[in-house]
Amino acid sequence: MPAPLPLDPIAEAHRQWTAHGWGEVADGMAAVTSVMRAQQIMMARVEEVLKPFGLTFARYELLTLLHFTRTGALPMAKASARLQVHPTSVTNAVDRLETAGLVRRTPHPSDRRATLVELTDEGRALAVETTEKLNAEVFARPGVPDDQLETLLRILAGLRRDAGDFDTGGDPTRW
Repeated sequence: MPAPLPLDPIAEAHRQWTAHGWGEVADGMAAVTSVMRAQQIMMARVEEVLKPFGLTFARYELLTLLHFTRTGALPMAKASARLQVHPTSVTNAVDRLETAGLVRRTPHPSDRRATLVELTDEGRALAVETTEKLNAEVFARPGVPDDQLETLLRILAGLRRDAGDFDTGGDPTRW
């Protein structure tokens, strides 16, 4: 990890935006840039934990999604929708996980057009092990004080809801 910078580059960009006549959008620029940088920081922490297991976050998410299902299997299209990623991304993740013996493709029992992706016993065990490690090393301490987490979750849920990620059924307080 590199040494901290002597100044906050986003605050400096905000100052520059204002100095160049874009003050009315400087807060928005700083917010977007801050969220993007926070995502980079969090992703680096997650990937540091997953790397020894040979997993990327995308593959971990798929394993965990399958682990959370009743049967340990989902149609690939449904996995894509639930993970909010393009079907090609799920196909790529399944290819890698299948090569590692963590999932297998099986024909859908009632829809000949669909393929199920199914967790193997090894995949289930790895999903549990990596989740325990992430819980201990990342999720228990996400880098935001406990008394601010709910506020952050509400703010980000509002952003995601307004972008069309989900529908709260008219209850804007649900996240």
